[in-house]
Amino acid sequence: MTNTVNDLVNLDDYETRARELLDPAAYDYIAGGADAEVSLGLPRRALDAIRLRPRVMTDITTCDPSTTVLGHPVPAPILVAPSGDHGIAHPDGELATARGAADTGTVMVVSSGSTYPLEEIAAAAPGPRWMHLPLLRDRDLAVQLLRRAETSGYSAICLTVDHKVMAKRERNIRNRWSTPPSPNFPAAAVPRAEWDVTGAAMRKRFDGLLDRSATWSYVSWLAERTSLPVVAKGVLAGADATLAVAAGAAAVIVSDHGGRQLDTAVPPIEALPEVVAAVGDRAEVYVDGGFRRGTDVLKALALGARAVLIGRPVLWGLAVDGPAGVSAVLLMLRDELETAMAMCGAAGLAGVTKELVR
Repeated sequence: MTNTVNDLVNLDDYETRARELLDPAAYDYIAGGADAEVSLGLPRRALDAIRLRPRVMTDITTCDPSTTVLGHPVPAPILVAPSGDHGIAHPDGELATARGAADTGTVMVVSSGSTYPLEEIAAAAPGPRWMHLPLLRDRDLAVQLLRRAETSGYSAICLTVDHKVMAKRERNIRNRWSTPPSPNFPAAAVPRAEWDVTGAAMRKRFDGLLDRSATWSYVSWLAERTSLPVVAKGVLAGADATLAVAAGAAAVIVSDHGGRQLDTAVPPIEALPEVVAAVGDRAEVYVDGGFRRGTDVLKALALGARAVLIGRPVLWGLAVDGPAGVSAVLLMLRDELETAMAMCGAAGLAGVTKELVR
């Protein structure tokens, strides 16, 4: 099927086109979730249930969605979420994603499970970049990755706190999916494994990598070893957000891991107000999970998020058109946000308050 740019009018269109281009097993790996995949649909339904209450007759000659995240100016509160294995979507993988993100001026959170080394990704394009770090059992390896990030110009460390065990991902099992380990890890630390119904090989792979005993002291330990701000990703409860900040996190990301870990967990947009209330002004709060429209982003901002992160749509854009596809997806969402702001009477993000939503 031949598509023109006019056929790709929203983020869902990019997914449809990417599905046509990708190997079915590769598409399933990106699109799939845990267990019955109930959580894949929950964020979308929760976002659709929120109603906007626009204000009218305000001066919207210009609408400016720009803001800052951890001190970085960004043209819109839309960041690239960490996700591994971008090489599945495009041969240039994260190198292409970095170029596309840099073209829009936003922050890319680079997964340590990337197809290319952290240093090559940093060199691929200018722009603010954070490094994602899992809860590594091997603390020496964690410090090595931390130093590599510092040396390569990464400006924050994003610690995933909701991933100590690997969920059952049935699409991967059916496809007998296997990916090579990232070049960021020694081969012995993350051996290649194939998904199967027993899950034994995958459990062995991740049990050897991830620290099941980790508590919030892991955040403190990490913060003591770097001058970079630490962001805790994977919080869905206000009590955990409070503990994250007390341990030294400069920001928290309200996230359900894209529905790929605990199935039927509360959708992030529903958890967001509780986390915002718990954190107050002590740290920045971001959110990911199901954002596909500018109105979705507006709702999250109105509920107290400083920014949103998007994951799968970036990979769909990458699969469709490389760096240009990544830029197109990010710019499309930004344009939709600006339009929604104008329709709600908000000339800037200061005008996006909780009074805009019901």
